[in-house]
Amino acid sequence: MTQRSIEIIIGRLLTDEGFRDTFLKDPQHALGELLLRGTHLSDAEIAALVEMDTRLWTRVARQIDPRLQKVSVKASTSHSEDVASDGDI
Repeated sequence: MTQRSIEIIIGRLLTDEGFRDTFLKDPQHALGELLLRGTHLSDAEIAALVEMDTRLWTRVARQIDPRLQKVSVKASTSHSEDVASDGDI
């Protein structure tokens, strides 16, 4: 059962920008929320996910077709503000 949970979490890390941002800021919190919702992970699996090089998630996510991505409205707003301010320079 936990292998399926790992597959789901990795999928979310690669396709769900909001979840990925939360995980990158506080992986224990992000995984804890999933555990509260019924996701099953062993302590070893949690440790393995937390100890991975976090740059991997962002790097691989960039390679996934945007049509398969769940974009965070908050992140999109921040990005559009950055683009707007770049144009003012």
